[in-house]
Amino acid sequence: MDDRAIEATGGADHRRGSAGEVFAAFLKLGLTSFGGPIAHLGYFRDELVVRRRWIDEKGYADLVALCQFLPGPASSQAGFALGLLRGGPLGAAAAWAAFTLPSAILLVLFAFGAASFGGPIASGIIHGLKVVAVAIVAQAVWGMARNLCPDRERASIALAAVLIVVIVSGGIGQLAAIVAGGLAGLWLCRTKGEAISGHVSFPVSHATGWMALVLLFCLLFGLPVAVAATSSQGLAVFDSFYRAGSLVFGGGHVVLPLLQVEVVQPRWVTADQFLAGYGAAQAVPGPLFTFAAYLGTVLGPEPNGLLGAIIALVAVFLPGFLLLIGTIPFWDSFRARPTAQALMRGANAAVVGVLGAALYQPVWTSAIIGPHEFALALTCFVLLMAWKCPPWIVVVVAAIGGVLIGLA
Repeated sequence: MDDRAIEATGGADHRRGSAGEVFAAFLKLGLTSFGGPIAHLGYFRDELVVRRRWIDEKGYADLVALCQFLPGPASSQAGFALGLLRGGPLGAAAAWAAFTLPSAILLVLFAFGAASFGGPIASGIIHGLKVVAVAIVAQAVWGMARNLCPDRERASIALAAVLIVVIVSGGIGQLAAIVAGGLAGLWLCRTKGEAISGHVSFPVSHATGWMALVLLFCLLFGLPVAVAATSSQGLAVFDSFYRAGSLVFGGGHVVLPLLQVEVVQPRWVTADQFLAGYGAAQAVPGPLFTFAAYLGTVLGPEPNGLLGAIIALVAVFLPGFLLLIGTIPFWDSFRARPTAQALMRGANAAVVGVLGAALYQPVWTSAIIGPHEFALALTCFVLLMAWKCPPWIVVVVAAIGGVLIGLA
């Protein structure tokens, strides 16, 4: 498909790709996506929306809004959906595996004692990776604002979303901002009638969607019964991590207190082990949910080790993916309705506001602690925006810069 054909379908290349193509794209992201879920969405946009054009800007924003609505790891859900869009079920599995395995493997090695982080050079690298997240998120906010907030009504909705997130912190504030943005869109964006650019059709039937939702709730309520009936430690581990993954609203960091309740209180993992793994999870790319692989490895009772890591990793991700599969079949027909278009325009503008608020807290506040960090973040931003450098090169520059700042 040439560029003119791509433009005619909304700027996106809707050809079906192979699972291998999806795996390669997400492996690159899994190796270079530092900075947490908000930064991951920025990496996805740069690689899959701008560069590869698997989906158009508005379709991507709709998908981000959907994933923000749902409990679970938003960036991993978005990646899973993009893999499904490009390569079908095998593409979805390839996207999850490639994006997740690099950090999961590193954390399992750390749990076995084969990897550790310490000293000024390692600390500098970690700090530089936090700084590059500032530039990545700023690039995402800038690009999405230009496309999704082109008028004063939607710019005002984005601003209102920032205010809501600031006043009501946490996942509840993010959800409230997107809901309020959608409602405001019904009021302010009805006259902005425009055709949907880039029809996005996921290969999931309505029947499959309903089956996924039934399985989701059967596991949520049935696993505790099965554990009580069998006293199986393997089922107990799966149940604990599945329950934690089911109740996460607002991003990966929310899973930490849930996992602490599930593994530290029953004394499967010590508090020191838990905190050490959390520190290591900050130093690796990819989703924070891969912290579950570390916990599964260091569990006191069996199954632990590699088997425990696999059980924990699958269980913590599974509910978010089942919920996404259950919701997707109804999403594209919903957004084709005029009322839904107005709602989604408002919600998309609110997503820009949510990303803008996250750019300050926690991304900016945790990384920019002085003028040196500000200069490094600005350098990374210019490399991304003006020089169009690939994100992985900017990550390397930031890591080197972080080391130099730490040694200064």
